[in-house]
Amino acid sequence: MIALRQVTLQRGAEPLFEGADLTLHAGHKAGIVGPNGAGKSSLFGLILGEIGADKGAIEMSGGQRIAHMAQEVEALTRPIVEYVLDGDAELRRTEAALASAQTEGDHHREAELHGAIEALDGYSAPARAAQLLVGLGFAQQDLDKPLSAFSGGWRMRANLARTLFMPSDVLLLDEPTNHLDLDALLWLEQWLTRYPGTLLLISHDRDFLDAVCDHIVHFDRRQLVLYRGNYTTFERTRAEKLALQQAQAEKQQARREEIEKFVARFRYKATKARQAQSRLKMLERMGDIALAHVDSPFHFTLPAAEKTSHPLLVIDDAALGYQQADGGQRVQLSNVKLTLLPGQRIGLLGPNGAGKSTLIKSLTGDLPLLEGRRVPGEHLAVGYFAQHQLEGLDLQASPFTHVQRLSPKAADSDIRQFLGGFGFPGDDVFAKVDTFSGGEKARLALALIAWQKPNLLLLDEPTNHLDLEMREALTEALASFDGTVIVVSHDRHLLKATVDEFWKVADHRVEPFDGDLEDYRVWLKTRLETARRIAREEKADKADAAQAAPKEDRKASRRAAAELREKLRPLKRERDRAEKAMEGVQAELAEVEERLGDASLYTDTARKQELTECLGRQGELKARLDDLEAEWLAAEEALEDMQDALASGD
Repeated sequence: MIALRQVTLQRGAEPLFEGADLTLHAGHKAGIVGPNGAGKSSLFGLILGEIGADKGAIEMSGGQRIAHMAQEVEALTRPIVEYVLDGDAELRRTEAALASAQTEGDHHREAELHGAIEALDGYSAPARAAQLLVGLGFAQQDLDKPLSAFSGGWRMRANLARTLFMPSDVLLLDEPTNHLDLDALLWLEQWLTRYPGTLLLISHDRDFLDAVCDHIVHFDRRQLVLYRGNYTTFERTRAEKLALQQAQAEKQQARREEIEKFVARFRYKATKARQAQSRLKMLERMGDIALAHVDSPFHFTLPAAEKTSHPLLVIDDAALGYQQADGGQRVQLSNVKLTLLPGQRIGLLGPNGAGKSTLIKSLTGDLPLLEGRRVPGEHLAVGYFAQHQLEGLDLQASPFTHVQRLSPKAADSDIRQFLGGFGFPGDDVFAKVDTFSGGEKARLALALIAWQKPNLLLLDEPTNHLDLEMREALTEALASFDGTVIVVSHDRHLLKATVDEFWKVADHRVEPFDGDLEDYRVWLKTRLETARRIAREEKADKADAAQAAPKEDRKASRRAAAELREKLRPLKRERDRAEKAMEGVQAELAEVEERLGDASLYTDTARKQELTECLGRQGELKARLDDLEAEWLAAEEALEDMQDALASGD
């Protein structure tokens, strides 16, 4: 195997290639093609160790014998057949040792060396050398003539014969067809076709490359791109790729201009708040990010309602939560006062279970307030996405039917074009939802929201089930949405690109959070450390009280401790369940990332769908792992708190 790993080679002011990767396996016959001066001969120099890479590494299987045609022909007085035989250096050394042993009369050594020459197939060597020379056009009667008797072109043929004669596992040939006539060229084709080792061949003869090569290495914009097949296959694949790139270039320019427009629009709205500035920096990067996803099947916008209200929605002196079956109330958020204005972009932050989803459901009106008032604006149009809405889709209906039910008078072509942007091209719009994956259902749910043109968009974990391409498309669409956005998400890239301010939902309150995601990470760490400090202080206080308590009180404490032990059991089960689930997700994630480590997955166009699926699954598993870690941490912290209480009871 020959492998280049992130190799950079600089010659003069310009690099020949940068961060190039290439893997050739034993037995490959690879044609090396590219513009003159691209670095084809320098690639041979790297493999031979004659020059070193500026960066990266060249890896080769141990013990490989490399044959390479010398650039200069020396030993002009040697007969050409002897010159070819000189190509087998080990044979020549063994023959010299045999001659020395014969001179010294060392018969035992002679016998050993005769066996060594036999093992090297040395006794057939003169005949094999002659066969190579004749195949390349030399007459039999010329084989004993010195090299000086021949012109430069014929000397190069002799040099080629010497290279082919060298015992090798890897053969490097740089323009071997130069100076050959058609007969010699056809003979060389047949010889190379039968060559059992790995061949790297630089040639500008397309028919020769077609006949000999099963792979093509193309020097393309300072990269090495490996194609399967001969030169004709490469030409066809390359032509298709160039045609696609031309179309992609036009798309890329359009996408860049589109993103630059909403970046410019946002720039004048951005406040001095840290999150608003963070978003501006992210938007400035999105032009480059979008180019990497320009061939994505997903591209859509989220149009906002033409009319809006100021304010859109007011919640005043409210208690948010749930009515319980026994008639009581479970209050999660108290004294909630908020006003939503047109164009606000808000991310909700807070620990799991603090009430973020409760707040969103209360904003939609789906969850009645326990106390207070909800005052919607005259033109309020809410778009609400949550995971449970996927379950509300009609499994027997198609995406087309879902949209048509919302707008019976809409043109069929408009519906189909709209759904195409959400990854339902052609007749996919007529497929039944019951055949859809979770990601396809999520895309449809988002499409239904977008079709209705809301001016208030409420999103609760919208990226669950979505692959990376769809996540990027959603991020871009949200970033340019003109309405008001409130989003709960563990996707930090989406939050950075789509919200200008954060609200913190914690400790039964909703309040503005003055900072960005890094500040929130610091806040969480401080909150956890404070909780642990308080727990330690309470434990110490209880221990002091236990020491001072009478015997009867200590008995009561032990009874309480027994009750706590009972309470520990479900927490331990919850922690162990999360831990076991984490192990399963980590194992699957390791398998996916092992598949993503296959270099051919990124270069083989036929495996693009597999690459997309692997990347999407990787994203899903990482998100699932984050959720499980949060569940495990919550259970572990609750368990620690109870164990502290138990210890104080003992």
